[in-house]
Amino acid sequence: SSAMARDPAFVLRYLAEVEELAEDVLAARQQIVDLDVKRNRNREALQALQKDPEPDAKAMVCFGDMFIELPKAQTREMLRKDQECLDEEINNLRKELRVKVNRLFEAQGKPELKGFNLNPMTAEEMKLINRILEG
Repeated sequence: SSAMARDPAFVLRYLAEVEELAEDVLAARQQIVDLDVKRNRNREALQALQKDPEPDAKAMVCFGDMFIELPKAQTREMLRKDQECLDEEINNLRKELRVKVNRLFEAQGKPELKGFNLNPMTAEEMKLINRILEG
């Protein structure tokens, strides 16, 4: 009913929901970006290992704040497994992000919110999110 639509408490609740969805979308996007950085580092490490003139020597691998010497084959295998996990995690997050973005658009387009000119996402943020969704 239009009476309900004009109820300030109702509108505020909606606005809070949209805000929350927007924050959700941005957090998911940041997670994907962070994982992608990790994935790129792994890729660089794998390339460095492949180009290594001494394949039998050991590699210094950093775990948190410790360096451990490991056989290169084992290091490569670990990196490859890590890459697979990262790929999977990023794909899952992308799927979730798509759902969250759709939910956000749905919430923003609710007739109750007409006239509020909602824009919780800047054009720049939307561009970044679309780039991530396209993978």
